[in-house]
Amino acid sequence: MSNFWQKISALFDAAEQSGPTDPVVHEVIERDPEELESYERWKKTLARRRLFDWLIDQYAQFRTTGRTDNSVSFLDTPSSKGFVIHFHQTHYSKAEIHHFFHYLKERILELNYRTQISDRRVFSRPDWVETQERHYLKPRTRHQRHSGTIERGGLDQKFGNITVELELRDDLPWNLRLRATTYQDALYGAPESFRGLLVAVAGTSN
Repeated sequence: MSNFWQKISALFDAAEQSGPTDPVVHEVIERDPEELESYERWKKTLARRRLFDWLIDQYAQFRTTGRTDNSVSFLDTPSSKGFVIHFHQTHYSKAEIHHFFHYLKERILELNYRTQISDRRVFSRPDWVETQERHYLKPRTRHQRHSGTIERGGLDQKFGNITVELELRDDLPWNLRLRATTYQDALYGAPESFRGLLVAVAGTSN
């Protein structure tokens, strides 16, 4: 089992640990009007709902049996929770996957988060060109002070810092990772549950 977690953790950390470290391209993510129109249409489709229903169902199976479909894996450690969808093993289109990637960010922002980074990096790998599109979001931390100092457990970390990253190989979607990293520091209150994050992100609002 420890070897299994090492593989999953390595998958989540691959973007940070792989080389070369200097991207060929590093730019802010921007979407054109046509893509935005397509995105707004996709949000109203049953495909969006079914994707989230499947993801939550897979997480429930993971929590009860430790098993999931081959197209998804979950990370579950004391400080990090997350999932990776192996989209290269599915039949979703590139447009649908990109919409899902941006929708995750949109929904997380509605949970009182702010965008720290939203960028695209392109790396030259030995056998393919790798593109990493990333949204890094942090909670708008609320805290209570007493006599000018932060009380123990007074910092509200919500679900922790959240990274959503889409990996493409030769411009074809490969993996999509979402990781929520929480603080173990005594100044922070207990984080909200990862299942709560999934349910909140999958909500019905458009």
